Amino acid sequence: MPCQVNSIVKLNGVEFPSPLKLNAVHKAQKSGYRIFPIDVPLQLVDDAWRAHANVVIIQLTWANQQTVLEFRIERIYEHFFALK
Repeated sequence: MPCQVNSIVKLNGVEFPSPLKLNAVHKAQKSGYRIFPIDVPLQLVDDAWRAHANVVIIQLTWANQQTVLEFRIERIYEHFFALK
């Protein structure tokens, strides 16, 4: 089973939560099977690799070659910054 290990939550424009609200819970779907740390803060980045917030994944589900994440926004950065 091919699988990726990720430590950053990167979402495109359609999936990216807007506006960002502290403690809000969101869902996102990623292609393929992916492993993410659960219950630890991860950076939330947009498709241009700009970090906007810390999120905590509270549920991860694999089905039909997809990974579904449910995450909570834990911290919103005052200013986004580039990771790449």
